[in-house]
Amino acid sequence: MMTTKAAEAGKAHVRTYLGTPTDLEHDAVHEIAAGLKTVLADVFALYIKTKNFHWHMSGRHFRDYHLLLDEQGDQIFAMTDPMAERARKIGGNTLHSVGEIARLTGVADNDADYVTPEDMLAELREDNLALTARMRAVHAVCDEGNDVATASLLETWIDETERRTWFLFEATRPAFGSNN
Repeated sequence: MMTTKAAEAGKAHVRTYLGTPTDLEHDAVHEIAAGLKTVLADVFALYIKTKNFHWHMSGRHFRDYHLLLDEQGDQIFAMTDPMAERARKIGGNTLHSVGEIARLTGVADNDADYVTPEDMLAELREDNLALTARMRAVHAVCDEGNDVATASLLETWIDETERRTWFLFEATRPAFGSNN
């Protein structure tokens, strides 16, 4: 077990070698980076889940759904590097391992051998909707910490995630005109 003194020395060592100059307050950097790390874990988990469903899609709308999920997977993966680099750019840290992703994500696994196309799309719709909410929460932390750059990036990612949610919603609509 690490003593408090040893833990503080370890944190100082990390700040010395990984710290980045910023005009943001130390506490704001910590909270924003922690929020980005959690969202990034969700993004990686959502990427894997989207690709899982893309690879295992079947049925009469196979081509449309297969291509939709491929496009969405690419868009989700494109968020990962800018998100991680933003945390580092402000002096925070980011994900270190698959295990850390598993501990932090709120996206539930789906290891089922078979999932209907409708259930795949509905599950991804709800996951994207939840990701939007988590990004909005980090945006609020950015606003509080006066981090306009991270807030701006989050606004773009929120918009992209809302678009994915919309497309998935329309693809799972039970009948024309129904909003249930």
